[in-house]
Amino acid sequence: MAQLTVGERIPDFSLLDQNGDTVTTASLLGNGPVVIYFYPKDDTPGCTREACSFRDSYEVFEKAGARVIGISADSPESHTAFAKKHNLPFTLLSDTSNVVRKSFGVKGDLFGLIPGRVTFVMDESGIIQHVFDSQTRSSAHVEESLEAIRKLKDSEE
Repeated sequence: MAQLTVGERIPDFSLLDQNGDTVTTASLLGNGPVVIYFYPKDDTPGCTREACSFRDSYEVFEKAGARVIGISADSPESHTAFAKKHNLPFTLLSDTSNVVRKSFGVKGDLFGLIPGRVTFVMDESGIIQHVFDSQTRSSAHVEESLEAIRKLKDSEE
């Protein structure tokens, strides 16, 4: 499946978060923009940098009315430990079978060994407004997301 692009609606999904609660596509809609970032694995260097960058800018996302959601194939228990260890204030979803990753069209690296690192910014109706795909520039995902949210907010005014 091809990776989703700007203008497309995000697919319906239902996943468990780090607290064991179910999060659905429908529960994300109608309350402002949402940043969904797919990352390879909890507690690896690049993923920790990325998560901590989102954490460090979390207040800016909140002020913009945006939610941040991280998704990887790790278990809810792994997400709990990762969130606790790094004081992550946002939701981490467990896609253990990679069904949601595949439905967004997020592929792995060149050899398919490492799951892809892709961020989608959607408006409150679930339409993708920005996509950023970079395996190596983990911290840039935050900058790209904030810029997309600023543009989205400007267009609403």
